[in-house]
This record gives sequence, C-alpha cells and structure tokens, in this order.
Amino acid sequence: MRRSSGAAAASVGLAALLLSGCVPEAAPPPPPVTITATVTATPTPAPVSTPPAPPAAEPAPPPAVPNAPAPVVEWGPAYDTGPREGATGTPVLDGAGVPSSYTVVEGDHFFDIAQRFELPQQQLLRMNPQIHDFGETVYIGDVINLDWTKTG
Repeated sequence: MRRSSGAAAASVGLAALLLSGCVPEAAPPPPPVTITATVTATPTPAPVSTPPAPPAAEPAPPPAVPNAPAPVVEWGPAYDTGPREGATGTPVLDGAGVPSSYTVVEGDHFFDIAQRFELPQQQLLRMNPQIHDFGETVYIGDVINLDWTKTG
C-alpha cells in the first residue's frame, strides 16, 4: 500500500500539532538596559614643596677599640644574710665587720655560698681562681675569698 504525499504531509502536521504542547513557551525578552557613562577629568596634583634639608650632622667617632669586651662590673662587698642550707659555716670578718673569707663545711655548695653573701656566682668564681668546674667541686676546708678587693 502506498500513501499519498498529501497523507504524509497531514500526518506530519498532526504530529507537529500533538508535540506542540510539549515545548515550553518562550520566555519574554529581558527589558533593555541603559548604561550612562560619565567622564571626569583627572585632577592635576598640586606641586609638593620639599622641606629644607637639615644641617649635616657630624659623623659619630669610631669606637676606641672595635669589639672590646664589655666592662666587668663587680658588686660591692659581701653581705652575710645568715646561714642557709648549702652554706652553714661561719665567715671570717674584717675589722669593719664585713665578711672577708669563708671556709667550706660539710654540705656546702658554691652556688649557695654565693647566694648567702649576695654575690653573683661568676664574680665569686673570678675572686677565687682556685675553684674549678664552675664551683661544682668545692671541698670541706676550702677557703673562699669574699673580699672583692683581693683576688686569688
């Protein structure tokens, strides 16, 4: 059986009609946008006035000795704060009542002796070059110099 071209056109038209309900409606076009450009002139900067140059400073004098060691500031005379754990012996006093030496007794520690007499441990070590190992090894009977005017 042959169909006529008229029947084919009718079936295509019928199919287009049936499928036309499946296509969503086209969205309305967006409203037109208006852009307004404004041109402003770039302001010309005001000339900057430079302040007058300060007078030339004198150059600093070079150090007297580069990399010189810091000065050693020794504390004043020893001051006995009294016996304490680690420093229980009796000091020898000079004529003014200032401790001049201390004899190590059992249980004493160099650090505690320094604290008792309010002297920095490093200064007490400088005052007593016979003490070795940073004061870690003091022995019963060692005499510790407490007079900062006498070393050795």
